[in-house]
Amino acid sequence: MAVAAAYGGGGVGLVGVLAAGTLIGQAKLARRTIGIAQSPPPRCDGVYGAEAAEAAGEIPIKLAILGDSSAAGYGVELPRETPGALLAAGLSERLHRPVMVRSMAVVGAQSADLVPQRETVIEWQPDLAVVLIGANDVTHRVRLPVAVAHLAETVRRLREAGIAVVVGTCPDLGTIRPIAQPLRWVVRQWSREMAAAQTIVAVEAGASTVSLGDLLGPEFAAAPERMFSSDRFHPSALGYASAAAAILPSLVAALREAPEAQPSLSHGEGVRSLAQAAVEAVDRAGTEVSGARVAGRETGPAGRWAQLRHRVRQLTERPHDPQTAHSTPARSAAE
Repeated sequence: MAVAAAYGGGGVGLVGVLAAGTLIGQAKLARRTIGIAQSPPPRCDGVYGAEAAEAAGEIPIKLAILGDSSAAGYGVELPRETPGALLAAGLSERLHRPVMVRSMAVVGAQSADLVPQRETVIEWQPDLAVVLIGANDVTHRVRLPVAVAHLAETVRRLREAGIAVVVGTCPDLGTIRPIAQPLRWVVRQWSREMAAAQTIVAVEAGASTVSLGDLLGPEFAAAPERMFSSDRFHPSALGYASAAAAILPSLVAALREAPEAQPSLSHGEGVRSLAQAAVEAVDRAGTEVSGARVAGRETGPAGRWAQLRHRVRQLTERPHDPQTAHSTPARSAAE
């Protein structure tokens, strides 16, 4: 996939133009099906690892979740099954500290809807923010430069406020079976272009990114009833756990007070131009991309330098529902 496509929003050319109307119709049908759900996603807000806090008297790490239904945990029934709960519990386990999480994510959100979410996050002043966005921009055919500009501004504002940021890039919507071929191929191309562009702008703005790509693809093909929820569009609890396992190592790295020792790099890892790293990350789910320096410089002949790394996924045992003494009132998660 050309880097020009990632910036230009050209989609897949004539095929994309001809298919757009039908795709939008299918997307609307899927959203109507989703809209009849009985309840919004459960709230994950609260403190995880609270017992450790009481024993050691430690101040909790503050974690904010921004984005769309994939960030909110649409499709699960219990707070402990949501991405926010899984990530907070995982951080608590690995850093041996309590974690307070708040979710500002809204079902149906597009990148433009990050604006009010980020303002609430900045007011709260967490240590770390996780952003999961992009799928609704793809299904609504929001122009690529417009969508990623909102993401870039959100990352910049959060970083200026001293908040570490990890972005989970747009998943491969071609794994969604209710979208029939050949449109599934088209939406896969659109998703990949969105993910590559998100990687470029987010890293340039100071975030680390994690490619979600076709993370659920192989598992879905083998057991769709286990990896996706009943609407066949959003992940199941197991699907969210798989995504959280890919994101968690990058969260741990982002919160380390001292830089971690540089590990020996495996095949396919290392420093390259940001544009090249973005394209490679799209092809392998779970790949982290972050800013890098070469000879003390952030840029080279091909632009911004980036570090590409395949971190080992870290599964987290399903946590207990959080202590809610520090939780905020539930927000509306309606589309």
